[in-house]
Amino acid sequence: MMKRILAESIFTGDSFLTNQVLVIDDQKIIGLDSDTTRVDEALPGLVAPGYIDLQVNGGGGILFNSTPTIAGIKKIMLAHARYGTTAMLPTIITDDITVMEQAADAISQAIAEKIPGIIGIHFEGPHLSVAKKGAHSEQYIRPISDAEWQIFERTDLGQMIVTLAPENVLLSDVKRMVALGIKVCLGHTNADFDTCQQAIAAGADGFTHLFNAMSPLQGRAPGAVGSALLNDKASCGIIVDGHHVDFSTCQLALKNKAAEQLFLVTDAMPPVGTDDQVFDFFDRQVFLNEGKLTSTTGELAGSVLDMATAVRNCHQHLNVGLAQALRLASYNPAKYIQQHYCRGKLAVGYQADFIVLNQELKVEETWVSGHKVS
Repeated sequence: MMKRILAESIFTGDSFLTNQVLVIDDQKIIGLDSDTTRVDEALPGLVAPGYIDLQVNGGGGILFNSTPTIAGIKKIMLAHARYGTTAMLPTIITDDITVMEQAADAISQAIAEKIPGIIGIHFEGPHLSVAKKGAHSEQYIRPISDAEWQIFERTDLGQMIVTLAPENVLLSDVKRMVALGIKVCLGHTNADFDTCQQAIAAGADGFTHLFNAMSPLQGRAPGAVGSALLNDKASCGIIVDGHHVDFSTCQLALKNKAAEQLFLVTDAMPPVGTDDQVFDFFDRQVFLNEGKLTSTTGELAGSVLDMATAVRNCHQHLNVGLAQALRLASYNPAKYIQQHYCRGKLAVGYQADFIVLNQELKVEETWVSGHKVS
């Protein structure tokens, strides 16, 4: 049924407007006009495109690896919807092949059932560097086998991202993934600059959580970070929580990457949306202390960041204008997964995915496919 939603203030993804009516039908925006005489609902605050998170390990007390089911996916999505996420790629951390298969089946079911906000899956591993494994379990890091290819070749999983270490896969593997429509990101890698450049030439076009778990930029060894910052064809996800990357380093990335080639991710873990202070993680535990997650073996283990906080951090700590901060969480990730024609803006033909922000940029309401979900 058609809805007419009055936005007293709106950011379309391109510009800020006032008193605009979003006309919604069949989950899409079919009009944007200034005729405010006929409206079904009025939304105070700033209406903006919904946030798109391409790296979500968990939320709502659920770790996707531990609960690779459609029920787990729903709980994770609902937890993040409270903070403005309207689309996500649930993310499987390096694990046994059985867990990967179960996760793929759950994502397939979620997409088939049109669970709001689930648009694909991110496999962060298992083809990573042991030297840069971070909190990933070394016992599961391995070369690509036929079992992984059977998952990667599926066509019922929406958009897929695979994070890999280019020194541990063949260039032909990168090319094969790209030919399948997979977005290949370099991450958890100790590769040198030339190896990263070769992977990009083969079709890899992203870097996972820039600066974290990758060979650093040095004067005589540019490393993966140097490759990420130098390449105009590569986009980078970045965790702006003040723990993973210093805010000044984030500003450096903003200065080096083209306006649309940096996007926010949360790398979120189960405590998001809960009061939990500790959770089980493979053979370890992870503790929350002053906003930082640390495993019992000492590594950073994901984050408790949500997208709304990431946007506020950009606006308040990186000296980023509000329009750019919002695009970092909406249009830019949509563009990376080549869905910027239907997500990341509020315009005719786009998904009716939007949020309502108050003056503190906290999320008051979240709408997915034209329906209020939080």
